[in-house]
Amino acid sequence: MAEHEHVRVAVIGSGFGGLGAAVRLRREGITDFAVLERADSVGGTWRDNSYPGCACDVPSHLYSFSFAPNPDWPRTFSGQRHIRAYLEHVTDLFGLRPHIRLDSEVKLVTWDAENLRWTIETTRGSLTADVVVSATGPLSDPKVPGIPGLESFPGKVFHSARWDHDHDLRGKRVAVVGTGASAIQIVPAIQREVGRLTLFQRTPPWVMPRMDRAISGAERWLHRSVPFTSRLRRGLLWGIRELQVQAFTKHPDELGLVEQLAKRNMARAVKDPALRAKLTPDYRIGCKRILLSSTYYPALARPNVDVVASGLSEIRGSTLVAADGTEAEADVIIFGTGFHVTDMPIAERVVGADGRTLAESWKNGMQALRGTAAAGFPNFMTIIGPNTGLGNSSMILMIESQLNYMADYLRQLDVLGVPPGPQGTGGGRTALDARPAAVEDWNRKVQERMKRTVWNTGGCTSWYLDASGRNTTVWPGTTTEFRTATRRVDLAEYEVVRKPGVRVTGVGAGSAKAAEPGAGGVKGAESAGSGAKSGAKSTVSGAKKTSLPARTAKQSARATGKSAATRAGGAQQSEGAA
Repeated sequence: MAEHEHVRVAVIGSGFGGLGAAVRLRREGITDFAVLERADSVGGTWRDNSYPGCACDVPSHLYSFSFAPNPDWPRTFSGQRHIRAYLEHVTDLFGLRPHIRLDSEVKLVTWDAENLRWTIETTRGSLTADVVVSATGPLSDPKVPGIPGLESFPGKVFHSARWDHDHDLRGKRVAVVGTGASAIQIVPAIQREVGRLTLFQRTPPWVMPRMDRAISGAERWLHRSVPFTSRLRRGLLWGIRELQVQAFTKHPDELGLVEQLAKRNMARAVKDPALRAKLTPDYRIGCKRILLSSTYYPALARPNVDVVASGLSEIRGSTLVAADGTEAEADVIIFGTGFHVTDMPIAERVVGADGRTLAESWKNGMQALRGTAAAGFPNFMTIIGPNTGLGNSSMILMIESQLNYMADYLRQLDVLGVPPGPQGTGGGRTALDARPAAVEDWNRKVQERMKRTVWNTGGCTSWYLDASGRNTTVWPGTTTEFRTATRRVDLAEYEVVRKPGVRVTGVGAGSAKAAEPGAGGVKGAESAGSGAKSGAKSTVSGAKKTSLPARTAKQSARATGKSAATRAGGAQQSEGAA
């Protein structure tokens, strides 16, 4: 990195979220940005997860960017190798490599209140940025449980997301800990080559058949020759999943029929009643993510596989002891125990306006305005932030919605302040800081909608829930509702932060209606505090915060609307129709 490098936007991470942000910045005419990646290549979770059998459980034509369709997906559910190759292709297609800083792990991100910018320290040097977009994603840092005796285990130990391809599993006694989406792919992929496989299952998942097949050459030719057919296929896949959402969010009892189908799927492959009893969940289907596999149950029924219906609790040398007292010998332990989702490590490295880290701000649970902006962290956005996850559809839909929001956020900054000069000097720099009241109101309504969802009422403990049992992960609505809610930034939900000495005009008292997540439009947020009601200015960490009334916010939105639509190049279309 160049000494004293300054960029307008710094993006952290180069998975789908980070690369998508980079493409959107270029489509908005912004080239002054950097993508900071800790690894030596792009790809995010699809680079890190390379375990045997790794594949996506969302159809290929839906698990891709609407602005970069791939007519040559080889299978209806693509494997890790092809998804990673797709991300490399996107990187080259949109000319992103000059912006990407590889081997640049972000160590600390600190808000500079005096200059209204972020100072970023990486393993390859420091830089500053007006805006930071965190796209590290929730599936980037593996979680390994603290099992007593693990440090003294004489064999090989690794997490599924850090697979050791140099270690030969043939003939070995292998223990797989966990039964999530990774584990159900790993077990059938290695079952035939290992000597003995022991699966430690704390909670059985609901598993449905994976209707995977090769996409024929004729289909691929048609998608290349007539692009509309690819969009139609994508639209159908999207529409089916939109129709399914109400069963998850409003009518969980309707999922009973799906449970019966899942039980039949199990019964076809598992003839042993005792094993079926171990594998049958005692919670409503959908409470945990529904897993897709047509090979998992057959693998568990093989004679060299043991299912321990209890979690791993202790390790004594090479002996693994389950919570129910069951013991098993192992040469290798593979943890398929998930990731730091509700306690993302990047949050410990981001220091906001009041000197607190994002992790400290979220100590009682993650929350962000429209899943993107946290109060006290000006000009900082999170892609795949709190309550943006999905239980049945493609996260790329949610990512693209947040990219719409990011683009309008940057447009609003253009309108509100004079762009800075070279190296970030000069100009009437401006920042937007989400109002605490707006964040709380948005989160309150999200949690209210969450109460009747299957994720909260289904009777399970899942990784969707944080340590206090609150669901801070999943979006309780359709992707269309989220797209509508993030189409534009409402300045009434933000405080405008300006450098000391910069004169502000046209700012008066005002308020707007409370934010309604997924209620068919962006309605604004109630102005926070007595300062907002009187039009007064408050000082935080040396910078001036100004309350914009709803009228000013609407005028700003109108001022950027036409040019924004032109520059976006159609990227704000509903992805389901794209």
